This record gives sequence, C-alpha cells and structure tokens, in this order.
Amino acid sequence: MVNILISGAKGRMGKKVYDAAALNENISVVCGVDIVEDLSSKDYPVYNGFSKVKEKVDVVIDFSSPANLDNVLKFCLENSIPAVLCATGYTEEQVALVKDASTKIAVFRSGNMSLGVNVLIDLVKKAAAALDGFDVEIIEKHHNQKVDAPSGTALMLADGVKEISPQKYYTYGREGICGKRDKNEIGIHAVRGGGIVGEHEVIFASGFETVTLSHLATDRSVFADGALKAAIYLKDKKVGLFNMSDVINNK
Repeated sequence: MVNILISGAKGRMGKKVYDAAALNENISVVCGVDIVEDLSSKDYPVYNGFSKVKEKVDVVIDFSSPANLDNVLKFCLENSIPAVLCATGYTEEQVALVKDASTKIAVFRSGNMSLGVNVLIDLVKKAAAALDGFDVEIIEKHHNQKVDAPSGTALMLADGVKEISPQKYYTYGREGICGKRDKNEIGIHAVRGGGIVGEHEVIFASGFETVTLSHLATDRSVFADGALKAAIYLKDKKVGLFNMSDVINNK
C-alpha cells in the first residue's frame, strides 16, 4: 500500500487523483494540502499548510502550481519523502531546484502524466530521425483556464525533436511579415478555448507529403492515473530524477 498526500487537493486535478485512487487497491490517500483547509471531509483531511500534516506519507503527488514548489520540496526534503511533480510552467531556476532536490530524494517530474503522450514522444523521436529535412510544427490546444503557454507537453515534444536534431530551434507562433520559414525552425502554436482537456499534434511536412502524429485527451483521469503509476513506481526509490519513460520501461 502506498500512502499518498495530494498537494492541490481541492483543485480539479486533485479531485481526479482522489477519485482514481479510490479505484486502486494499492493506493491510500491519507491527507491533502490546499489553500482551502477542510478537516471535516469524510474522505480525508485537507490542511492549509504542510506543517500541519501528521499522517504517515509515502509519496507526495503535487498538482498545485509552480508557486507552491518551494513548499512541496521543503516538506519532502525534511521528511525524506519522494515527490511526483505534475505542475507545468516551472522557471529555469525552479527546474534547477528540482534537479538539486533529486540528489537528496527521489523526484518524478513530467510535463504530462499521460502514458499515451509519453509514447507519442518516443514516436516523435523516431519520426524526427526518419524524416530528416521535413519541417516540424507543433499545435497544442487546451481549456481557457490554462495559464501557461506553450504547454509543458508541447515543449516535451519539441525537446524530443531537438534531441534528434540539435541544430533546430523553437519559434513561438508567427505574426506579420516574418520572412520565409527557416528549415531549422520548430514552430510551436498554442490554442486556448472552452473546456478542451488537451490536444497535441506534431506535423512533419516536406514538399510532397505530410505525416501527422497526435494525441487527444478526453478526460483528466488519464493524468491522474499516470500520477498514481508514478507514485507506485517511486515509493521505494531513495534518490534520483525520474520521468514517465522510467515507468513505461519498467513494465
């Protein structure tokens, strides 16, 4: 049994994680942390600060926001507890903090917790290697409440292409007379509207043919399921930085 603390427990994804955990016999949600405290809930206590946590916690799953990273890492470092970091929009300085923390505790970080998206990244790398010389464009679509752009997933996909072709660079949208497209551009475009859960499309285009790889999330439960798989994977890890590829290859 893995005892989970949900950071961002009262948020949309926090609730999804709890619902998914209720269906998983290997998971027990013992408490949560959120700005809004709720100690009267029949499901599990939610504290408004990590200092109030008294339950035995095996892994923290954080679906809150980048602004909460310091609090999450401080709690996990002080108590030697692994952390599954699911927020997107970290600054370079915060990424450095995560890497430093991973030398002392086990940390799992991914811009997208969906198994399908992470399989897509592997396919994109294979396509980038096979379709050398093709133009690459990435289109991501999300709901109108998402605050960061481009999405962490779009950047993961772009990073996958750049891993194969290091000379390529990112162009974020286009406007006005911006000149002809450079062959080394990776165009990244963000769409925000309605309740779109998450759509990602990677286009490889030459003068004669187009190959499109895509992923569509229809329910946020896929991210919750991925986070729980990550937590189970991380429970017995003492130190290191892990991602969804580790979970997929561990099967």
